[in-house]
Amino acid sequence: MCIGPFKRACHWGPLIALGIIKAVTMTTVSCLSQWWPPWVTIGGTIFFFTFIISAVLTLYFFMQAMFTGPGSVTLGWKPEIEADCQFLQFCTVCQGYKPPRAHHCRKCGSCNMKMDHHCPWINNCVGHMNHGSFTLFLFFAVVGCAQGTVILGSTIYTFIYRSSYIYSGRSFPPISMTLFGLVSNMFVLGLAIGVVIAVGMLLYFQLRGILRNRTGIEDWILEKALYRRRKSEKPFIYPYDLGRWNNFTQVINCKGKLAGDGYYWPVRDDCNQYTLTVEQIAQKAEKRARSREYIIIESFSGYWFPCTKGFGTCCHPPCTDEPRIKLEVGDTVIVTRWKKYWLYGEKVMEESDLSSGQSKPKNRHRGWFPRRCAVEVIPPSADDISYPLDQPSSHHSSFSNSQNFSFSNSQSFKSNRHKKSESLSSKDNEGKEKKKTR
Repeated sequence: MCIGPFKRACHWGPLIALGIIKAVTMTTVSCLSQWWPPWVTIGGTIFFFTFIISAVLTLYFFMQAMFTGPGSVTLGWKPEIEADCQFLQFCTVCQGYKPPRAHHCRKCGSCNMKMDHHCPWINNCVGHMNHGSFTLFLFFAVVGCAQGTVILGSTIYTFIYRSSYIYSGRSFPPISMTLFGLVSNMFVLGLAIGVVIAVGMLLYFQLRGILRNRTGIEDWILEKALYRRRKSEKPFIYPYDLGRWNNFTQVINCKGKLAGDGYYWPVRDDCNQYTLTVEQIAQKAEKRARSREYIIIESFSGYWFPCTKGFGTCCHPPCTDEPRIKLEVGDTVIVTRWKKYWLYGEKVMEESDLSSGQSKPKNRHRGWFPRRCAVEVIPPSADDISYPLDQPSSHHSSFSNSQNFSFSNSQSFKSNRHKKSESLSSKDNEGKEKKKTR
């Protein structure tokens, strides 16, 4: 079964999602047939068919979002006008330029159009081609699970308090349930409530992003752009916000026609196609300027919960699905993000790791690693550098320089400490002489 197009469904995310859809649907139909039989009243019939429609549409849009995908950028793509390449970012993995709003997904292994995020429940990215179907999947999942919560809760309540109906003489539906059935129904009720809360929050964020015509990645880019230009006279203008209704119909409409072709998009009159990409390039330039170089002093296996790296490191992992990188002693890492117990950076590849004729690595090794495994390389000042008499050989130059740096730093520290002690002793002697004269 895990061959061809069905290979994407053979993943823990889609299998769990399909299991929840099946459990809620079958359990709700079973309880509905006892608590509110559809063949007895018109209300039961309407409720039954609306729930079945919600369940079918949930499964349909789930499959459509999973198998359609966001739309991948053609390998080696570049703009029609050669001069526009300066406004775009180059992907070393796909060996091509990224169109506006496109980003590379490490898990999918491709640059995806208008990428919002990678969803593990559909084992695919949410982007240009499947953004509408994914949002509709969330909507009908919330509606169906809300109906299931009402039916399951009412059935369980009626079964538990059936004695009160008997003593009061009121009629109650003939509900029969074993102990295993009661526990199963309560478990499925918990699943339905969890879906309503969790998926409902995700639906809210997706609808808000659609109305603003922003993806999750673009929200972060816009936030940094506004912060960068907070003191500027010319604020940053988001180029894709065309009004709430136009933004909504670009993703969800009756015709099923999507705005843009994944490479070029409708923009405001006071912006152009590359307004956002130019801003993103400037932000990455500032990010590289803030980066710091670290040397690994303890090897790291790449595990998510490294028990051997301390209690704080193990109990405070980064709340993200970004990878952890395996490091060895002596590796160099360019760090761009800092936390109390963790660091995020990119491993500097040696020339031996690069293929012939390749100046940059095709697969960049980036991820989190424990902070205690590395020390920052601080370049010494000109006064602290001691130049050796003999020029060292090439393969010992870095080691000798590090020795000179550490030796000079230690010497300067000792000299400063010696000066401070001398000044303190002189002050004490002066104080003693004053006491004697008194």
